Amino acid sequence: MVYGFFAVVIAKLFFPAGNDTVSLLLTLSTFGVSFFMRPLGAHRDRRVRIAPGRKAALTLSILLMMGGTLIIAILPTYQSIGLAAPVILVIALLMQGFSAGGEFGSATAFLAEHVPGRRGFFASWQVASQGLTTLLAAGFGVVLTGNLSPSQMASWGWRVPFFFGLLIGPVAWYIRTKLDETPEFLAAETTTTPLRDTFTSQKLRLVIAIGAVVLGTVSTYLVLFMPTFGVKQLGLAPSVAFSAIALTGLIQMVFAPLVGHLSDRPDARRSCCSPGCCLC
Repeated sequence: MVYGFFAVVIAKLFFPAGNDTVSLLLTLSTFGVSFFMRPLGAHRDRRVRIAPGRKAALTLSILLMMGGTLIIAILPTYQSIGLAAPVILVIALLMQGFSAGGEFGSATAFLAEHVPGRRGFFASWQVASQGLTTLLAAGFGVVLTGNLSPSQMASWGWRVPFFFGLLIGPVAWYIRTKLDETPEFLAAETTTTPLRDTFTSQKLRLVIAIGAVVLGTVSTYLVLFMPTFGVKQLGLAPSVAFSAIALTGLIQMVFAPLVGHLSDRPDARRSCCSPGCCLC
C-alpha cells in the first residue's frame, strides 16, 4: 500500500528517466512484476503444508515480507548508487510478492477453519485487515504530505511508513510461532498433486474463484493508485487525495466483518447451496 501511495516520490528517486510520466510508469510496472512471484509463493505454501503444516508457511511469509520491507526502507536512491538502486528495489518487491502469494490463501483458510459454522465472519477479517492497512497508509500520507516540504518527503519522509510497517514483524512472528494447526487441517487428507487435482475435478469452482479474485484485485489496486491519479491527473492536494482513500479503508474495515457475519446466516447458506450451485 505504501509503495503505491508514494509512487510519485519513489518514481523520482529510483527511476529518474527525465520524464515524470515515464518514471511513474516504470515505478508502477516494477510493482506489477512482484505479482509474478505470487504463484510461486502459493506453490511454496503447498510444499510447506505437506510437512509441518500451515503454521510454517505463515511464519516464513512474515519473515520474507519484513525482509523486503526493510530493504526498501533503507535502500539508497539512484542518485547514490546508480542502477543498483532500482535493481535492489525490484528484488525487494519480488520478496514481498513471493511472501504475499503464500500468505493470503493460508491466512484466510486458517481463519475460516477455526470456527466452521462462522467461516464468513472469521475469514472476513483478512479483508478487514486490508482496510486497516489502507487507513494507516493513507493516514501517513495525510500527515506527511501536510507537514513536510517536498524536499523533506523526498529525503526521508517517504521512508517513515515503511519503518512503521516493520514494527508488526516481531509481534506477528511471535504469534505465528505459537499457533496451533486447526482441527480441520489436521483431519484433512493431503495430496501430493493438489494443482492437478484442482484442474481435473474442480474446474467450475476454479473459474468462479478466479473471477472473484480478479474483481477483488481490480478494486484493491484501483484504491492503491488513486492518490497518484488524484495528484497527477486531477490536480488535488496530496492530503486531500489521501483523506479520500482513508475513508475507503475505514469503510472496508467496518463493513467486511458485517457482510461476513451476514453470509453465515443459515438462510444465506441455503440460498447459496441450492441445487446446482457450484459453491455448495
